[in-house]
Amino acid sequence: MLGVDLIGPFTKSRNGNSWCLTATDYFTKWVEAIPIKAKSCICHMCGAHLNRLHSCLSCVFFGCFTKKHIHEHAKNKRHNLAIDLLYGGIYCFVCQDYIYDKDMEQIAKEEQRKAWKLQGVGEKYSTWEPTKRELELLRHNPKRRKITTNCTIGLRGLINLGNTCFMNCIVQALTHTPLLRDFFLSDRHKCEMQSNSCLVCEMSQLFQEFYSGHRSPHIPFRLLHLVWTHARHLAGYEQQDAHEFLIAALDVLHRHCKDDNGKKANNPNNCNCIIDQIFTGGLQSDVTCQVCHGVSTTIDPFWDISLDLPGSSTPFWPLSPGGDGSTLNGESHLSGATTLTDCLRRFTRPEHLGSSAKIKCSGCHSYQESTKQLTMKKLPIVACFHLKRFEHSAKLRRKIPTYVSFPLELDMTPFMASSKESRMNGQYQQSVDVFNNDNKYSLFAVVNHQGTLESGHYTTFIRQHKDQWFKCDDAVITKASIKDVLDSEGYLLFYHKQFLEYE
Repeated sequence: MLGVDLIGPFTKSRNGNSWCLTATDYFTKWVEAIPIKAKSCICHMCGAHLNRLHSCLSCVFFGCFTKKHIHEHAKNKRHNLAIDLLYGGIYCFVCQDYIYDKDMEQIAKEEQRKAWKLQGVGEKYSTWEPTKRELELLRHNPKRRKITTNCTIGLRGLINLGNTCFMNCIVQALTHTPLLRDFFLSDRHKCEMQSNSCLVCEMSQLFQEFYSGHRSPHIPFRLLHLVWTHARHLAGYEQQDAHEFLIAALDVLHRHCKDDNGKKANNPNNCNCIIDQIFTGGLQSDVTCQVCHGVSTTIDPFWDISLDLPGSSTPFWPLSPGGDGSTLNGESHLSGATTLTDCLRRFTRPEHLGSSAKIKCSGCHSYQESTKQLTMKKLPIVACFHLKRFEHSAKLRRKIPTYVSFPLELDMTPFMASSKESRMNGQYQQSVDVFNNDNKYSLFAVVNHQGTLESGHYTTFIRQHKDQWFKCDDAVITKASIKDVLDSEGYLLFYHKQFLEYE
């Protein structure tokens, strides 16, 4: 018999996959009681009826999911289950995800049909379910593969076509980006260009090759040709910078799959293409006048964050690790090594612009000295951090080998614009909040550079499953340990959000 954990009036199996019949019975009674209880379906905190309204399953309370009013209610009252009033999904605040129960989904479908019938409309949304014929084809398809923890589908080497390791390492990182993989494998790209000139079509084909189950190394000659065509500064067989290739590839992919259908985009770049949905964040720049303390704010889109390192000609200003009495992201400072959190602290700390860079203050109506501070207004789904290891100046060209410790899990909350505003208002408390995981990330790819500025080689560590890591060295792929990953030098660090909002 399975052990169970009591969550409010519900029982849940410890494997987290199934809910006991009492939950379904309780849900059925709650649905039947709606006409009596729910006379006015509006948020009890702000009065809005939009913002993905949810209803508590333990008491009569409606709250916005978007504004987290239902989250506050769940935290304060310990009522851990709520129902989405638009789609009928059950949300668990302990699991921090929607619960998919067959009986509950069937009840929700029936209630939706009744509601649409009362409104005089047909079914607005219909979930896809395979027909008997499709199920039969799926069962008899000889290429159908079962994904297991030891599965190697998606692991495929890439032939080096002459100093193209910079391209191969980025391709490995992109093909193991979960949402990008799901987009291309679901055949979502609708091409409006000539197929032989569209980089998105080639990437789509590349994903098919990677996840086909073939183990022989792939030869990415078509991809290389298209990169040379659309990013001419990368043409040739010389060694190129992997970071430069990443930005160029994202730019071309963005231009080739840009969505101009007028749908409002949820990112600062106002574009709804898959690249911007995944990689684009918003960087807030606050310039504060030193005389009147007026603040001028701008928000710019970004695909990656470039971080200075100790040892560069740019003053790093050593930061005292954990100087605020806290330890961020579980990083150890005992060894004295610089951490990724240190680099982010420096990136987001106020900087005095000096007398040579005065700005015209709109409050003072004259040029005044000011300070500038960068913070994250909106975080992307995939956060890419570029450690600036290559220094190019008129007097100096060199590689900075400084070791930077980076964590498997990263919390970006301290670097958010909202955290800065809370600190200014005296409301910020850096405490562990189990209900707030919006800004937490997990590492899934690391690009490394071995060698010198003039002669070097790129490799990539990629995460295949939760705790399985592999090293991709062009055509050769080998098993790696978490220690191998965390002890590596690090050049490009790819983190994926742990929890995604439903739109």
